[in-house]
Amino acid sequence: MKLLLIFNPHAAAGRAERLLPGVLRALESFADVEVRQTRRAGQAVDLVGEESIARYDGLIAAGGDGTLFEVVNGLFMHASEQRPPLGVIPVGTGNAFARDLGLLPGDWRKGIDIIRSARRRRVDAGRVETPIERYHFMNIVGAGLPVDAMRTAEHLKFVGNAAYSFATLWQAIRLQTYPFEIELDGRRLDRESMFVEISNTRYTGTSFLIAPEAELDDGLLDVTLVTKLSRPRLLRLFPTIYRGRHVDYPEVLTRKAREIRILGPEDLELAPDGEFRGRTPATITCLPGALDIFARRIRPKMRSG
Repeated sequence: MKLLLIFNPHAAAGRAERLLPGVLRALESFADVEVRQTRRAGQAVDLVGEESIARYDGLIAAGGDGTLFEVVNGLFMHASEQRPPLGVIPVGTGNAFARDLGLLPGDWRKGIDIIRSARRRRVDAGRVETPIERYHFMNIVGAGLPVDAMRTAEHLKFVGNAAYSFATLWQAIRLQTYPFEIELDGRRLDRESMFVEISNTRYTGTSFLIAPEAELDDGLLDVTLVTKLSRPRLLRLFPTIYRGRHVDYPEVLTRKAREIRILGPEDLELAPDGEFRGRTPATITCLPGALDIFARRIRPKMRSG
């Protein structure tokens, strides 16, 4: 087995760098490995996009969700028949996508065991198109509160993995809403909401089970909106997101669709897979079975109790 490893030493606030020797030893115990380390934001897109990837038996993304986002966008620069299976080694902070493969942050050894098994599954990907750009995502894309929280979390990194949770609560209690104008497979939905999240997988951030019914291989994206609510109501709802119970609240609207168009408000920033990229209006489309990934199984649909 010949593998191309894209390793982000800056993942997890730089803590990932010390894991590289162990990761390489484990991979080299069963594969011929070429490694490329990223040194700047966006470099993984270039490394994968410019590589002759068809000569590899696997392309491995080692980092967080941002690293995976870049690797996937580099992968989509190649024709579908040239794309090797994608492997995930979670050495980042959140690794939300990896959770649907049964991997928690820091489970890099388990990630390598999955690659070693060579078992593969076809999974969906998402595509975002704005008037000026196109890109792909594996996990989630949001607008409104998620972007506000990510901006705030940038100033709270000193608290570690809890930064995004603190930032989300801080922004949420401001109760800011946005006049969303959305089309779901052609059906119009206008709603004053705190945010819209469009999910290919179940988790966002480090531990928010935002879309408990999402499945990686159902050919659909899960849409979540939270409408206006009082501050006391918000404080009751917020803890339930960790277990996916927020969807039981009437203020939470969930839908499934193949194509989602965010028509308004215009010029609202988007956040795909923990990155800042693009602005509304935007069309988000599910690409069924677009990628082959190393996975023993896809975590079944379930609600945490």
